[in-house]
Amino acid sequence: MLDAILRAFVTMNGLATSPFVLLALAFCGAYLGIRIVEVVPFTRRIIERREAQAATERD
Repeated sequence: MLDAILRAFVTMNGLATSPFVLLALAFCGAYLGIRIVEVVPFTRRIIERREAQAATERD
């Protein structure tokens, strides 16, 4: 059991040090962050208020 856990940690460490995997994770994280902000109503209201405030300041 411990051997399997250690092997999984070593594999994950090898993947985490690869720049290509880190770039892929960064892009996935950015995409998911954008999706979460659009889905969560609370954050959507904050963004809409800021956009409305910026629009009134420009006028």
